[in-house]
Amino acid sequence: MDPDSLQLGTEHLWNWLVRLLSKDSEWLNAKVKFFLPKMDLCSGDKAQDATQGVILQLRRLHAQGRATWQAFIHCVCMELDVPLDLEVPLLSTWGHGVAFPSQLEASEESQPASQLQHGLKRPYQSCGSSPRPKQCKKQQLELAQRYLKLLKTSTQQRYGSKIPGPGQPLAFHQAYIPPILQWSRTPTPFRTQEGMAPGDPKAEDGADVSIRDLFSTRADKGPRVTVLLGKAGMGKTTLAHRLCQRWADGQLDRFQALFLFEFRQLNLITRLLTLPQLLFDLYLSPEAGSDLVFQYLEENANGVLLIFDGLDQALHPRSSRGQAGPEDPSPALDLFSSLCRGTLLPGCWVLATSRPGKLPNCLPTEAATVHMWGFDRPRVEEYVGRFFPDQPGQEAALAELRGSRHLQSLCAVPALCQVTCLCLLRLLPGSPPGQSAALLPTVTQNYVQMLSTLGPRGYLPPEALLELSEVALIGLQTGKVIFSVGDIRPPTMAFAAALSLLTSFCICTGPGHRDTGYAFTHLSLQEFFAALYLMTSPKVDGNALASHITLSSRWVLRTKARPGLLDYLPTFLAGLASRACRPFLSLVAQRDEMWVSARQAVVMQALRKLAARRLTGPKIVTLCHCVGETQEPELASLMAQSLPCHLSFHNFPLTYADLAALTSILVHRNAPIHLDFEGCPLEPHCPEALVGCEQVENLSFKSRKCGDAFAEALSRSLPTMGSLKKLGLAGSKITAQGISHLVQALRLCPQLEEVSFQDNQLKDWAVLNIVEVLPCLPQLRKLDLSRNNVSVSTLLCLTKVAVECPTVRTLQVREADLIFLLSPPTKTAAELQGAPDLQGNAGQREEAQSRSLTLRLQQCELRFHEAQELIAQLQEGPRLDEVDLSGNQLDNEGCRLMAEAASQLHIARSLDLSDNGLSVDGVYCVLSAVSMCRTLAELHISLLHKTVVFTFAPEQEEQKGSWDRTVLPVSLTCQMPSELPPRPAAISLSACMPGGGGRCCLCPEGPPFLLCRLTHCGLQAKHLEQLCRALRGSCHLGQLDFSGNALGDEGVAQLAQLLPGLGALQSLDLSENGLSLDAVFMLTPCFSTLPWLLHLDISSDSQRVVLRGDRRGRDRLTGGSLPDFPAGAQSSAFHKRCVPRSLCLRQCQLEPLSLACLCETLKKCPGPLEVKLSCEVLSDQSLETLLHHLARLPQLSLLQLSQTRLSPKSPLLLADFFSLCPRVQKVDLRSLCHVTLHFRSSEEPEGKCCGFTGCGLSQEHVEPLCWLLSKCEDLNELDLSANMLGDDGLRCLLECLPQLPVSGSLDLSHNSISLESVLGLVKILPSCPRVQEASVNLGSEQSFWIHFSRQEKARKTLRLSQCNFGPEHVSRLATGLNQALKLTALTLTRCCLGLEQLTRLLSLLRWPVGLFSLRVEESWVGTAGVLALLEVCTQASGNITEISISETQQQFSLQLEFPRQENPEAVALRLAHCDLGTHHNLLVWQLMETCARLQQLSLSQVNLCDTSSLLLQSLLRSLSELKTFRLTSSCVSSEGLAHLISGLSHCHHLEELDLSNNPFVEKDTEALMTVLEGMCWLKRLDLSHLPLGSSALALLTQGLSHMSVLQSLRLSRNGICDVGCLQLLEALRAASSLKELGLSHNQIGDFGAQHLAAILPALPELRKIDLSGNGIGPAGGVLLVESLALCKHLEELMLGYNGLGDVTALRLAQRLPHHLRVLHLPSSGLSLEGALLLSQALDGRPYVEEISLAVNSLATGVPHFHQGLPLLRQIDLVSCEIDNHAAKPLAASLVLCPALEEVLLSWNLLGDEAAAELARVLPRMSRLKKMDLEKNQITACGAWLLVEGLAQGSGIQVIRLWNNPISPDVAQHLQSEEPRLDFAFFDKQPQPPRGR
Repeated sequence: MDPDSLQLGTEHLWNWLVRLLSKDSEWLNAKVKFFLPKMDLCSGDKAQDATQGVILQLRRLHAQGRATWQAFIHCVCMELDVPLDLEVPLLSTWGHGVAFPSQLEASEESQPASQLQHGLKRPYQSCGSSPRPKQCKKQQLELAQRYLKLLKTSTQQRYGSKIPGPGQPLAFHQAYIPPILQWSRTPTPFRTQEGMAPGDPKAEDGADVSIRDLFSTRADKGPRVTVLLGKAGMGKTTLAHRLCQRWADGQLDRFQALFLFEFRQLNLITRLLTLPQLLFDLYLSPEAGSDLVFQYLEENANGVLLIFDGLDQALHPRSSRGQAGPEDPSPALDLFSSLCRGTLLPGCWVLATSRPGKLPNCLPTEAATVHMWGFDRPRVEEYVGRFFPDQPGQEAALAELRGSRHLQSLCAVPALCQVTCLCLLRLLPGSPPGQSAALLPTVTQNYVQMLSTLGPRGYLPPEALLELSEVALIGLQTGKVIFSVGDIRPPTMAFAAALSLLTSFCICTGPGHRDTGYAFTHLSLQEFFAALYLMTSPKVDGNALASHITLSSRWVLRTKARPGLLDYLPTFLAGLASRACRPFLSLVAQRDEMWVSARQAVVMQALRKLAARRLTGPKIVTLCHCVGETQEPELASLMAQSLPCHLSFHNFPLTYADLAALTSILVHRNAPIHLDFEGCPLEPHCPEALVGCEQVENLSFKSRKCGDAFAEALSRSLPTMGSLKKLGLAGSKITAQGISHLVQALRLCPQLEEVSFQDNQLKDWAVLNIVEVLPCLPQLRKLDLSRNNVSVSTLLCLTKVAVECPTVRTLQVREADLIFLLSPPTKTAAELQGAPDLQGNAGQREEAQSRSLTLRLQQCELRFHEAQELIAQLQEGPRLDEVDLSGNQLDNEGCRLMAEAASQLHIARSLDLSDNGLSVDGVYCVLSAVSMCRTLAELHISLLHKTVVFTFAPEQEEQKGSWDRTVLPVSLTCQMPSELPPRPAAISLSACMPGGGGRCCLCPEGPPFLLCRLTHCGLQAKHLEQLCRALRGSCHLGQLDFSGNALGDEGVAQLAQLLPGLGALQSLDLSENGLSLDAVFMLTPCFSTLPWLLHLDISSDSQRVVLRGDRRGRDRLTGGSLPDFPAGAQSSAFHKRCVPRSLCLRQCQLEPLSLACLCETLKKCPGPLEVKLSCEVLSDQSLETLLHHLARLPQLSLLQLSQTRLSPKSPLLLADFFSLCPRVQKVDLRSLCHVTLHFRSSEEPEGKCCGFTGCGLSQEHVEPLCWLLSKCEDLNELDLSANMLGDDGLRCLLECLPQLPVSGSLDLSHNSISLESVLGLVKILPSCPRVQEASVNLGSEQSFWIHFSRQEKARKTLRLSQCNFGPEHVSRLATGLNQALKLTALTLTRCCLGLEQLTRLLSLLRWPVGLFSLRVEESWVGTAGVLALLEVCTQASGNITEISISETQQQFSLQLEFPRQENPEAVALRLAHCDLGTHHNLLVWQLMETCARLQQLSLSQVNLCDTSSLLLQSLLRSLSELKTFRLTSSCVSSEGLAHLISGLSHCHHLEELDLSNNPFVEKDTEALMTVLEGMCWLKRLDLSHLPLGSSALALLTQGLSHMSVLQSLRLSRNGICDVGCLQLLEALRAASSLKELGLSHNQIGDFGAQHLAAILPALPELRKIDLSGNGIGPAGGVLLVESLALCKHLEELMLGYNGLGDVTALRLAQRLPHHLRVLHLPSSGLSLEGALLLSQALDGRPYVEEISLAVNSLATGVPHFHQGLPLLRQIDLVSCEIDNHAAKPLAASLVLCPALEEVLLSWNLLGDEAAAELARVLPRMSRLKKMDLEKNQITACGAWLLVEGLAQGSGIQVIRLWNNPISPDVAQHLQSEEPRLDFAFFDKQPQPPRGR
């Protein structure tokens, strides 16, 4: 087209455009406002008519540039009704930049300046550059007033028009409903109108009130900073603009100036600014005198408000410089910081808005924080009512809203509420009721529906949507939320403007630099479009899409200050992954739905991975939103099941929408869940989201942000949560108003079990209101009202409630604590309601009588009058378990009053009156008041420690069943009571008393004795008479404690006279009373004057003085009653032991005179008597004096000197004591510090022991010591270990050995003995008389034992270990052995004796006559091989009669016979079969020579090579005297086995053949059976673990048929079936001498058992039969038992691991063999009935030694005896389900078996009660070695009882306690106290005592 035509066409279009826009000037004004936000449309020269106004507006648009003009033309074509014939030319001419209208070519300079930039400061008028001139006040005031008027006028113009102003929110001019504001942190209290609290949402419900409250603090100085926190969409920006409008309208009259800045715009300014530049250049400049205006603002800063919107979006960090001045340029964030901290414009007001997160450090700590929440239901309904203009529309919208909880959740966010209303505005007219809400299920679909609603004619161009989405994503990724006109293409700009998706505003990047910026109307809208691009753009692959599905945490105090712009992107991605969005995505992407579904699947897969993870609270909430947006029930269920059972949320804000999202997920959960919200700012109405949530079992809120509105919302939800059991609301600001709502709700929650209202600052009325609801909560177990404000009068009202309410069990009040503990009634509420009144009253009385109440009112300021009222209440109430009134102000009168009432109140446990001001004068009153209280067990009063505690024992009728109600103590330091009938109670005036009156749960019935503890009360001798007078009134005084007083010696002397008048006490403690040694001499005569006194314990250092009866911890177990024994059934060992009296005197100066005096006072003491002394040093003179006087005390049984240093001469003095005192039985001196002397009574056997270990004895002491000991008549044991004898001392001792009358053992270990002494011992020892055995170990053990016999024996044994013999010592050893003719056995263990040395030793060893045994244990034995060891045998000088080789055990044994004798038969055989030409034949020839008399050859665990087997073949042929051949657990090849078979075939005189446990195959076994054919003299045959097939079994039976003298046959685990058993038994008919038959672990079954029963009568000599594990049932078992009754000599019967049942047990009980010694029936299917039948049959059997009934279901019973089993050594009851009920009969049975050595009770259900019963009988089981109690239910208390039982002198070696409920620390402590307790996994086999 030529230029002229183009010009004509343009003019035509121009005229048409002017005419079109003149018809719709309002639309044009809106578009001009959008594209030119900085222009003032109401100012300047107005056009004469509408046409001129349109032309003026078009010229302004053109002046902005080509991009703005093109975008405007696109808006015209898109939004207005433009004919098609004009739309095409418009777009082609001006929409693509082809030409501009000439009418618009006039320059901007031709327009008046006022029209261009009215009200804006020109660039050259900079405010911060020129110096401030001096102006007069009047001029300053005038300029300031003009500026302030200009500022307000500009703001009025901006917000006065109905058209949205620049930067205003889209809904600014729509109905404004103020959201909920909640104060979070304030520097000082707020002035709120009409008395409303700042945290009350009602305080923000009025426009004026809420805005005024934001700026009404009392802070007169310093910064006045308020931070408004709210999530996206809550209306922070809207509120900021609303404040500007209110100020412009004069409603905020306290402020003269108001400035609003947005950080998103300040981020665009990169240069540094001063504060005047920020205020004037970037906001509004004065017309003149900017310096004076700023000066005025500084002087009147308290009237200046600066609002900073979007603090979370601040990009530029603060500079590192210090505080900036007004003239110092700084970044915008620094200026904000200086304003907040008061360094700039001090006194001004600052309001900042931000999303929740970590606030920047620039904010002062005293800044007030306000949380902005969304809409609650009333606000939503009000907003909807104002949004819809007509009445029908309002009603329809409200109906939709009220009918959909999800719609309510969406509308809780104001921004979403607007979107929802826009959608409903379009959907409601054509939709039936309820359908509109169904179309808006998620936030994402709300936005989708909004786009459809806003789209012109319902059309949405895909290209524009996709391009706008790309802009949104790029902006989020780069942190950009403001776009310029060049960032968006004109068509896209027009599309966004048409749908109001973008908002425009003027932005200033510096002084004089202004431009137009564009932003999405809301950040969430930008995130929605960014998610839309990710879902629909082909440029984004699946991995990139999945990478955006991330969850960001929202911890308030831990995250970065600036929240990310992509935080909510995953939520929109999840929403777009919904199936409902698939058509929309297909439209935008212009792809089919299959492609879209693949994109959605990527998002769903990423969400599934997140749903299966363990996440933190903020991420869980975010994921709940995401999952809810998907509308996928399967994904919701996956997440719901993956949530932990306890879900905690801490320190991040939560809204109604968050809880609604969480609830929507919990609906899909099967298991209950616990929700815990702590420190979370909560939207006041958010609990309404929990309505109907049945999955929540525990619900807890702890936040100061919760007020009455929150409580009211919660009260609406609680009645709908049917599964809720625990409710906690702590640390809130709930008042009585909120409590009243909650109380009404609690009445509708009968299922609640625990309620907590602690730390809520509740007053008396609110607390009483809460407790009134207790009768309505029948299942309630705990009510916590701690840390509230409760007065004393209200406290007494609460005690009355506790007394009257039948479910209350405990009321605990201590300072801030106030807790009710309750127990649900036995009857349900429905049953009680349905019962008649009479039954109900009876039930209540029964409940009141059965329940007990614990009352703890500590530190409650109670006085005498309150105590009177409390007693009156308690007298009408139930039984009391515990009453604690400590820390009050009762004084003497109040304590007396409570003490007098104690006996009437029926207190079961304790009454605590500590710290109540009790004085000495009040002590006597208290003692007198409780003297006749029969249930008082202990009274503890300590004036020093302010302690007054009464402890009561249960009344007689309550003691029955006390075991079930009492908790076992776990402290290892508590002393268990001994005898359980009557036990002491205590009056204690001390802070502590060792061993005082603790009660054990195992105590039987009986009235208590009183434990009276009167310590640390300043008592003197003058007080004793009055105290004893008061104590005589007590009829059951048991223990008395006067420790910690000031009695002195005078008081002790007086007390010794008064004690007989107090009756039989159990203990008296006089510790810490300033006593001297003279007090000891005053107290020792009490042994004769006080029959109850058994123990006097005195320690000088610790000032301990205690007199005790027989109530020691270790003796307490002996007092309990044992079962009655029949006449003659109890041996003398069970006779009641006389308890000795003991005097323990520790850390005292023991001079000869004091010792003499002490012994004189002990002469009248009845016996037996034990004396235990301890001092630092005891001289020889003192020791001689002591020993001299001890010999004159016939009642003395024990003397101990511990931790007392003695002289080196003391061993000789003690050795001489044997001649001075014939009664002494044992003298033991250790390390010259510890001495123990045991004295023999007339009943005890003779035999004395002497030990001097670690006493430094050397050679010089040997002769005098031996001379003194030679005078001892019967010395059984002598222990000289750990001394310094050396080789010389040993030689001297051995020379003196014939003089010593030692008949038992001599211990010389650890005496520095060398190898030379060992070689000398070989020569000397055999000549010593009565020496039986000597054992020497020169290794780390350093042991040396010599054992004697009372008569001279011919055989002597020497055992040498780790002696390190060298080659030079072998000849000396052989020489010594040749001279020791009486030495018959030598064992060399790890003595470094090699193969060569052993060979040489055998060659040198020559005896005249006799047998000599040599045993070598060396590591090389396991590797040398059989051939090498046999080669050693060829060098023996005598005949070898026995050879034993075990490679695994590394043992090689020989028995030699001297002198060597030739067997003529063997010589002939050797000459006939041996060719001396080869080494093999030579070796065979030599073996035949030395082994001609060989009778036993034993090879165990060897690897027999073919060469060795060939050698054995030749050797066996020549052994005519061989009687025994054993080859067990060894490896032999088939060829080697053939050689052995060939050799054994010539051994026709064998009597024993053992081939068991060899890994032979069936073919080898079959070949081996051929050997048996010629062995007619076999007596013992063992083929266990060999595979016996049919062929091998046939050969075996054939061989057995010829063995008429066979006595033992063992065929265990040979795979013999019932048929094979039949063949075998037929062959045994001829074995009439058979004594042992072992067929265990085969498969003979009932059929084989029947045949065996038939053959048993033919075996009259049978003594042992083992049929364990053969699948025998009751049928076969009965037949077997009947047949076994015919075996008169049967001693051992093993039938375990068969299903025999009680039927077999009954028959066995009837036909039990008379001589039975062993009965094994483990895992035999026996019940308690069968076991009892067997025990009755076994009772009294004189020969029974072992019984095993393990792994049988004995349940609550055990086999018990009445007559006992005198020889029973072992009883096995492992895994028999035995519990505590069987404890007493079990203990009764065990004591009737005096020979018991091993008791196996592991893997049962035994507890502490059983442990107590076992502990009672331990001292009476003198021969018991082991008791296995592992894997039971014994706690530390039961283990301690076992320790006490062991302390009674039991000889047991180990008690197994592995895997009982005892902690490792306690187990270690117990084992340190008693090493015989074994808690290890592996059984530590008990080691016999040394020398045994």
